[in-house]
Amino acid sequence: MKPVIFAGLICIIILSFTSYHPKEGWVSLLDNKLSGWDIYQSYRHTLKYDGKQPTDEKGTIIPPIGLNKNEANVFTTIQENGETVLRISGETYGCVSTKQEFENYHLKLKVKWGTLKWEPRKSKLRDSGILYHSVGGYGADYWHTWMLSQEFQIMEGHMGDYWNIANSAIDIRAFIPEGKMNSVANEKQPFLSIGPGTEWDGFCLRSQDFEKSQGEWNDVELISFGDKSLHIVNGHVVMVLQNSRYVENGKSIPLVKGKIQIQSEGAEVYYKDIQIKNIQELPAGYAGYFK
Repeated sequence: MKPVIFAGLICIIILSFTSYHPKEGWVSLLDNKLSGWDIYQSYRHTLKYDGKQPTDEKGTIIPPIGLNKNEANVFTTIQENGETVLRISGETYGCVSTKQEFENYHLKLKVKWGTLKWEPRKSKLRDSGILYHSVGGYGADYWHTWMLSQEFQIMEGHMGDYWNIANSAIDIRAFIPEGKMNSVANEKQPFLSIGPGTEWDGFCLRSQDFEKSQGEWNDVELISFGDKSLHIVNGHVVMVLQNSRYVENGKSIPLVKGKIQIQSEGAEVYYKDIQIKNIQELPAGYAGYFK
């Protein structure tokens, strides 16, 4: 066999092997057309929002903007130094959500803040979030916007906080809250149950603030395996979580897979290098957080 032909066959074999084993490497979730994502928008919420679905002057419920309309171009992609970047203006509450569901994965991305802010957050911290294990319909939460899910908070000074969305619940290694104080994550503490069906509301502060300065890119990672997850900010584990679930009619139901939503929540924010990799076990060095 001629060397050129032999080399060509080797290349074909390698390419074929790679194409049949996508789970072994990182897969990009972001392109300039957002082809792997749906867009959902609910409302331009105001300072007077009280948790109820907005109504007009006659008291008639106003329908949400809806699916894949992208009103006011809230969700766009731009090119920055040859890279595709997702820009979220924050003008309306909403999200981009993956068309695909994911289970047992390592997600990583970069995030930085823009300058724009909108009501009802003009005088508050810039806010967004990564919602994982997202299931069901949009609008299940307080803001009538997002699917039932678990939240990896993206907020100024609060990257890595936890919020439950709708009726989700989880256990977190954290200090017990007291009085007006919130629970605070700490990897040395026992697991504390948070959310519906527990003594504590659905919020927990990250262990420490590892966010970079305004305008700098932050490296954010979410590791999810089985009912366990880790929130990682700029290389630091800021929260250890397990027993992911949702509560329905008093019964706890495992919540271990679903779509990924990225929030538009009143602030301009940028995301890039959104990549995911399937995992067969917790990566080396991380399993010890659950012992």
